[in-house]
Amino acid sequence: MSRNVYESPFNARYASDEMQFLFSPDKKFRTWRKLWIALAESEMELGLGISQEQIDQMKSFQDDINYDVAEAFERETRHDVMSHVHAFGAQAELARPIIHLGATSCFVGDNTDILVFSEALRLIRRKVAAVIGKLSDFAMEYKSLPTLGFTHFQAAQPVTVGKRATLWIQELMLDLEELDFVIDHLRLLGNKGTTGTQASFLALFEGDHEKVRELERRIADKLGYPAVMPVTGQTYSRKQDSRMMNVLSGIAQSGWKFSNDMRLLANLKEMEEPFEKKQIGSSAMAYKRNPMRSERMSSLARYVVADALNPALTSGTQWFERTLDDSANRRISMPEGFLAVDAILGIWLNIAGGMVVYPKMIERRLMEELPFMATENILMAAVKRGGDRQDLHERIRVHSMDAARTVKVEGNKNDLMARIASDPAFGLNEDELLKVLDPSLYVGRSPEQVEEFILETVRPAIAPYENESMDVELKA
Repeated sequence: MSRNVYESPFNARYASDEMQFLFSPDKKFRTWRKLWIALAESEMELGLGISQEQIDQMKSFQDDINYDVAEAFERETRHDVMSHVHAFGAQAELARPIIHLGATSCFVGDNTDILVFSEALRLIRRKVAAVIGKLSDFAMEYKSLPTLGFTHFQAAQPVTVGKRATLWIQELMLDLEELDFVIDHLRLLGNKGTTGTQASFLALFEGDHEKVRELERRIADKLGYPAVMPVTGQTYSRKQDSRMMNVLSGIAQSGWKFSNDMRLLANLKEMEEPFEKKQIGSSAMAYKRNPMRSERMSSLARYVVADALNPALTSGTQWFERTLDDSANRRISMPEGFLAVDAILGIWLNIAGGMVVYPKMIERRLMEELPFMATENILMAAVKRGGDRQDLHERIRVHSMDAARTVKVEGNKNDLMARIASDPAFGLNEDELLKVLDPSLYVGRSPEQVEEFILETVRPAIAPYENESMDVELKA
């Protein structure tokens, strides 16, 4: 590895090897050759003067790319596609006259992009499903463990640890739906020519429009695609890029929320991400267990959300049939969006598979706040015993304010229950009040909601991906 040139952190630290390969030069140039073979084979089948021997020779060199020859040609031609046309022809000499016949550079460039993006989206979808699966197991395990709920990050009605996890899952379920839609509606450029009119192919087939249409259908079929974009300029609509990046942004947003929640829970000492035996939390403070995985997720998520602006701006600024100011931006923004989301999901899988829960800390914080939340039940119990509702309401208000002052000003424990037990107007002893403080009385349908959601909605949605192994080891 060279130490004196810039290296992308996505390669060195974040993205998986599988995702990196999809955006590698080798993957790109192999796909170019696959496209040239599909083009030539389809043209042969439709009657052009191309032999099976030429096709076979092209196929024999499909994955044996002579990079040195291509690089030499590119230094002369300053054109990446033509340099690889020449390099391919230098190997498959019989086919040299017919390689790239009738096509423009976007035939290999744009169609390759869609083929690679499609594979990348499917990899992302498998990882999203794997994260959902791990979070679902966690939600079911803790479906009935009461915990303090928060609104505005202020104490609110109790929920359960499992119910809170379903909120993370629900975000990803929406992402899974979007992924399905985008994957199902991706379209190849096809073979459209320099301005999208297919004029060069019409000339090759001597004005036979049906053969030109059939050529496009056959190429798409050989590449495993049901359809191409019906009309384009020289490139496919860059709105496809924007659509893909928007779904990646959505996944990043889901990860961002999860990672922020985990960071807050770590501060509350209620839950933590995995912490390895020899992991160092701080170079100065040896006792610290910083939530570095969640922080990395948040950091990468911000990058993706901002990156989603790039294809939107590119899509809106394409002039007429094409302009090349999309090229440099797309080379950076599209792969890095995929690599970043891949990294986010890798970290998420790692966290979701090893989240640590501290029930005693959860109970302690809940019980500090529950007396305030139980006052309505206490009021109703006291009224049933003959108390005056309006008088008791005022007494609870006064006791609550005094107890809150004791906690906030004096730093003492919440003594609201003791105050109420000592007030004869309520007619309730401490044992009776303790029954009112059972946390399970205040979580509503949380356990049932978890079961219904996971079993009826989530499990069927991720069932196609259950055999996919997605255990990952973090790079750093």
